[in-house]
Amino acid sequence: MRRFIIRRFAFSLVSIVVATLAVFLLSRASGDPLLLYATSGYGLTQESEAALRKRLALDRPVPVQYALWLGRTLKGDMGETIRDRKPVFRVVTQRLPTTLHLGITAFILSFAIGIPLGVLSAVKRGSVWDYVGRFFALLGQAVPQFWLGLVLIMLFAVRWQIFPAGLKGEGFWDVKFLILPTITLASGGFAFYMRITRTAMLEVLDSEYVRLARAKGVGNNKVIWKHAFKNAFIQPLTGMTLGLTYFLTGSVLVETIFAWPGMGQMAITAVNNNDFPVLQGVVFFSRSSSWA
Repeated sequence: MRRFIIRRFAFSLVSIVVATLAVFLLSRASGDPLLLYATSGYGLTQESEAALRKRLALDRPVPVQYALWLGRTLKGDMGETIRDRKPVFRVVTQRLPTTLHLGITAFILSFAIGIPLGVLSAVKRGSVWDYVGRFFALLGQAVPQFWLGLVLIMLFAVRWQIFPAGLKGEGFWDVKFLILPTITLASGGFAFYMRITRTAMLEVLDSEYVRLARAKGVGNNKVIWKHAFKNAFIQPLTGMTLGLTYFLTGSVLVETIFAWPGMGQMAITAVNNNDFPVLQGVVFFSRSSSWA
């Protein structure tokens, strides 16, 4: 267990360094970064340009620039945004709770629907319930999230006008704004938990001790929930951490489609505005969450 934790921690550190270094190199490959930081790039005296270049450490080699950025980031200083000159750490952390809100809600929904439906599909193997559950699981894996989100907006927001098409709403529990993006983000997780639960339940239901329990006259509900589900639940429980990480880091498209003011939408805006400091901050927080 200790060896696994050490390997996991080392892999997390390497992934953070590689991802942030890639963004850092792209910011340097697009041209002189001073042109981005200096608003228009014109009207600077030689003294002002030299002072700004020294303050941003642009007069040093690129590996040294990255090492300085990483050291400041570990201290909580990620620099300033190019457009508004606001601290990147504060801007990113302000959007983080909104992403957590959507990601955790989608995680709970996919877990609460996928697990029971997987159990039902395994218990009713070969029945209509089994085929319906497998059909929806196949849709959840095959249908792209951006297409599903647009279809939900067209049906429930435009045609039937039941739910709003986007934004977050005023309060934390303003559910009407949360339903469509949550369903869109939870579609893949629901399919994953349904299929893995069904497979685990089928293996356990065909085991010897379950057959022995049935032969002894144990009730069907007791066999399913006490003997079978108790052991089959280990597999979906193991995938919970990976699933939660996916919901927190994979919401870029969903947040963009529904104008959800989280880290994903902020990353897209940073790309469009060439705001590399913000993009580096988002990548750093996203890769750090993989350690969870």
